[in-house]
Amino acid sequence: MRGIDFILKRTAFALITVFVAVTFNFVLFRALPGDAITNLSKVPGASPALRAELTKEFGLDKSKWEQYLVYLRQLATGNLGVSFSTQEPVTSVLFHAIGNTIPMVLMGTLFSIIFGTITGVLAAWKRRTVRDYGSVWLALGFYSLPTHFLGLMLLLLTAGYLPRGGRVDEFLFNPGLVAHWVDVGKHMFLPSLTLGLVLYGQYTLVVRSAMLETLGEDFVLTARAKGLPDRTIVLRHAFRNAMLPVITLIALSMGYIVAGSILIEKVFSWPGVGRLVSQSVDRRDWPVLQGTFLILTISVVFFNYVADLLYYEFDPRITT
Repeated sequence: MRGIDFILKRTAFALITVFVAVTFNFVLFRALPGDAITNLSKVPGASPALRAELTKEFGLDKSKWEQYLVYLRQLATGNLGVSFSTQEPVTSVLFHAIGNTIPMVLMGTLFSIIFGTITGVLAAWKRRTVRDYGSVWLALGFYSLPTHFLGLMLLLLTAGYLPRGGRVDEFLFNPGLVAHWVDVGKHMFLPSLTLGLVLYGQYTLVVRSAMLETLGEDFVLTARAKGLPDRTIVLRHAFRNAMLPVITLIALSMGYIVAGSILIEKVFSWPGVGRLVSQSVDRRDWPVLQGTFLILTISVVFFNYVADLLYYEFDPRITT
């Protein structure tokens, strides 16, 4: 019964969080000065009649309350609206951008999880050794670097060896399937590596801290007293009990996979969600921004919800 209560509470909390985020999402962009029609004043030939017609078409002549109700009705039917700038459905615009972002961010995130966890465990295992100090300082160095600075440095270091931006080579005409994906992989490598190196430092520090705390517990001392090998103590006993903070970090990382990284995508001209958000802010494209932040909110809430359930699996003492 306590497990069911725990799941129901977490589910209700997740749904309430999504609703609050949806409402805040609507209010936030309308609190900004100007709108999509404001930019037309800079376009030659944009008459007041055209601006009035587009204002009516986009529903901007209605009260904010009426716009909010229309927004909720559209969300209930899965309709995210139409982009102000391209006149395309927001769903298709988002899916295209998400399809570019997820492989790039996923590759970098998996790199950071694997290598950050390994180096964090080794640093805690070999505490106060050259390996520990080296891992910590290297992790702190990468974690403190701004992503756009690291991306620019990687561009300079790999100039002439790897593509400098974009998703594909536009001068590669009619490539085969294998050649196409090899080309995409080359373009994806640097932005993924940039993200992975920054996150790698974060994972190393968190895993090392959690492992050091666990290695000082009584059950670890008991295992040492029994004469168990260090490898068994670290991997079978300490690592499992140090997983809770790591699960939190993984959940947050997975939640932001959909969002991508605005700075990284701008540096490498990667046509993903981060770049789409930057362009939509410049264009005052509310439907695209609302749809993007809605998808981001749902992904973050969902993965945190999954992390809560995993908490209960790893530590049944958690009941609230």
